[in-house]
Amino acid sequence: MGNTPEEKKFNSKHILLIAVISAIYLAVSAIFIGFKVEQLVLVCLFWIMYLASAPSRKIILGFSVFIAYWVIFDYMKLLPNYDVNNVHIKDLYDHEKNLFGVNYRGVVLTPHELFEKYQNPAFDLMSGLFYLCWVPVPIFLAAYLFYKNRMEFLKFSLTFLWINLIGFVIYYIYPAAPPWYIENYGTIFKAATPGNTAGLARFDMLVGVRIFHSLYSQSSNVFAAMPSLHSAYPLLVLYYGLKNKLGLVNILFGIIMIGIWLSAIYTGHHYLLDVIAGIIVCIIGIISFNRIIKWQPITKWLPSYFKLIS
Repeated sequence: MGNTPEEKKFNSKHILLIAVISAIYLAVSAIFIGFKVEQLVLVCLFWIMYLASAPSRKIILGFSVFIAYWVIFDYMKLLPNYDVNNVHIKDLYDHEKNLFGVNYRGVVLTPHELFEKYQNPAFDLMSGLFYLCWVPVPIFLAAYLFYKNRMEFLKFSLTFLWINLIGFVIYYIYPAAPPWYIENYGTIFKAATPGNTAGLARFDMLVGVRIFHSLYSQSSNVFAAMPSLHSAYPLLVLYYGLKNKLGLVNILFGIIMIGIWLSAIYTGHHYLLDVIAGIIVCIIGIISFNRIIKWQPITKWLPSYFKLIS
């Protein structure tokens, strides 16, 4: 009895390859950045979904693009960007003030410093809720596209990865301290500064759960404010929402996008310059990816990957 196409995808060679990759990932992680339970959970989740059924195997293979993003981000701990180039602290702050400074009672303030004057629980709650959207909203759109249009899903997820890679390169070219750093440490550079929830700590206090504390305590590098990739993701989501004609959902995507941009500044995680840089990186990423997928090596590889998840 012959094997079906689905059964052919599930063979000993694939199992061996995944086993080798899993072992290398766990070994490299343990040796160079330290073992974490999340790493083992990630590997176990992949194996469970790969072995469970043909549909779950397609899902995990499709979403492996997002897994690749997480692994690359985590591995940035191997080489902190402040070991590659000098960290921009005061000069970035001065650029922000010179370009976007606002005169407040005779003192020129950055947009974040101005927002600080108008702190209130309602803004704290809204900013936290908007900032939490940066993970589930792209995943929600990816899941929708996965079931509605597999090729659009593939393009969206690969564009997401590509935008992140561009941002990561800039992190190493231009290490930058966020606004909260200068508030806590001044303009003196301190290597290995721990992650900080900044204004999002007020959200944690309001809801009584240390959501952002747990997220930022695992930050790969706090000197990665420029560009703000948090600001790039919702723009990418809106682009693909419009491209796929999602109707009224795009209004929600637009509101979330603006909310994240403002929250990034209000909470002290990014300067307005960082947000603008994130927007530019997103636009460059979308345009360049749409060109890259027309290259012959990519046009040959893409259908093969598409076949695995369709």
